[in-house]
Order: sequence, then C-alpha cells, then structure tokens
Amino acid sequence: MTFWEHTEELIRRLKIPLYTLIVVTIVVMVFPADLSFLTNPTSYQPLIGVILKMIREHALPPNVKLIGTEFVAPIELYFVASFFFGLAAATPVLAYEVFKFIDPALYPHEKRTLYSFMITFLILFSCGLVLGYFLLVPYGIAALMPFFQITGAEPLISVTSFYYFTLFLTLMTGIVATFPVFLTLLVKFGILQTRTLTKNRRYVYFALLVLVFLITPGEGGLANFMLLAVMVFLFEAGILFAKRYEKKGDIRTPRWQVEAVKCRYCGNPISANVTFCPQCGRSQK
Repeated sequence: MTFWEHTEELIRRLKIPLYTLIVVTIVVMVFPADLSFLTNPTSYQPLIGVILKMIREHALPPNVKLIGTEFVAPIELYFVASFFFGLAAATPVLAYEVFKFIDPALYPHEKRTLYSFMITFLILFSCGLVLGYFLLVPYGIAALMPFFQITGAEPLISVTSFYYFTLFLTLMTGIVATFPVFLTLLVKFGILQTRTLTKNRRYVYFALLVLVFLITPGEGGLANFMLLAVMVFLFEAGILFAKRYEKKGDIRTPRWQVEAVKCRYCGNPISANVTFCPQCGRSQK
C-alpha cells in the first residue's frame, strides 16, 4: 500500500472510536434509566442523571453541599459528564483500531503477543477506573475537607468542580494504569531500552510529577500524591516486564536501526538481513 492508502485506512479506522464516542455520549445523555416514563412522562430521567446520583452518594461527604455558581453550570455538567463516559468507552476501541492498523506489518508471533497485550490493556484500564473511583477520589476529597475547618470556610462546593474532579481523576487513573503495556511494547519493538529508562529514572519521575499536575484538577492534595505513587509503581512494573523480553532476546530491531547495504548485482539499497533483493530478486548469499 502507498502512503496515502495507509493514511486513508488510518482515518477510516479512527472514525470508529469517534462514532463510538458520539453514540455512547448520546445514549448516556438521552436514554431513560427507567422505562416507566412511557406511561408516566413526568418520571423521565436520563442515564446520566442516575450515574451522577450514584457518584454523589458515593464520593460526596455528608456535610458538603453542592451549589451551582452559574446559571448554566448544571447544563454544562450534563453535557460534559456524558462526554466523559463516551470517552471512557471509546478509549479501548481506539486501542483496538490502532492494533488492527499495525497488524498487517507484524509477524505471526508478534500478532500473538499483541493479542495478549490487548487483553492486558483492557484489564489494566478497567482496574485503573475502579482504583481511581473507589480509592483516589474518596481519599482525595477527604484530604481537602480539613482545610475548610482550618480556614473557617463553609463546605459549599461548585457542582461542576466536584463532578469534574471525580470524573477526570477516575478516567486519568484508568489511562495511566495502561502505562506498563505501552512501555513494554516500546521495549519489545526496539524503540526504547530499559537501561535508558533506569539510567534516567530521576528525570522520568520529574516528568511524571509534572504530568500529574497537568492532568489533575487544581484541588490536588492527597489525590495528586496518590496518583503519582500509582504512576511510579506502574512505571517500575513496566520496566520489570520489559526486562523479561530483553533477557529472552525477544526484541525486534527497528528498520531504521538495520544497517543498509547495496545489492551486489543491481546496486539497489537493501537491508543487511535481506536474502533476496526486492528489485532484481537475486540472492545475496
């Protein structure tokens, strides 16, 4: 395939997670949580309303009240929260489509490896969502409560601030949890080496710290520290898994690192590990 044919295929595949994002967002935003509204239209409540109620009952401390600081704040939250759930559903689909795009360029044993990586990705992503929602969010909010007493402030929190903190931190924890998968893939395909990462560990930790403050809301506190601890743990776990492939010698040499030579018959540039010239077809052995 030509470059533009590859580009067209990539665009076609990227449309699928985009459509998934749109469909899931609309379903969560519009689909009723209870079909009884068919007989009683006044009981209509979309799925997003039930989901937000569950989040509120789980993560919001009993002595805290949510307020709408702006007239359009609830409407904005209605759309943004639906989009977040669409994004969470589209992330695994995006990973799958990227895998299918590079699948034809892989050897059979590499395809089997990537299948296992896809399963691992889904498991880690799901575990990250659970960890973020049930651990980081409650502890992050609980860590902020003492500061209201210290400063003498009433625990009145903006409704958008509360839900954005909860949804964003949960989703980012799910994405961060897949870090070992991508790190291991980069090492396996020869793009990175574990000794490069371990040698520059201090710089990696600093980059992770900066990333934590970029992807988490300004409330920060204990949630930032816990997310950083999770990222460091996953980084070290990814290095351990990647080292297993290096010890086995199961590393693919990137094409740009293969020494280029010329065909002894036609002079066409070829890779050093090629047996037959792709131009004239004659053996180099």
